Amino acid sequence: MEQKQNRSLGLKLVWRALVEVAFIIFLFYSNLLMGEFNRTSGQGKTLFFAFKDIFTGANFLVATISALIGYIAFEYLRKIL
Repeated sequence: MEQKQNRSLGLKLVWRALVEVAFIIFLFYSNLLMGEFNRTSGQGKTLFFAFKDIFTGANFLVATISALIGYIAFEYLRKIL
């Protein structure tokens, strides 16, 4: 019975980590998308062009690394506060 509870707790922690990292990645990409439509980016850009411009391998790598660093930092702050 205790092993089942430990496994359930472990799955909850993994799901929580995945959701938090995914949310940070979402915020990263939404910020990039907003930046594509500011005044300095030019007129007449379409949403398709903006998506094509921001969804690159380099951006995904940066988003993933920053999301993992952010998750670790927030978990650390949660534990000490």
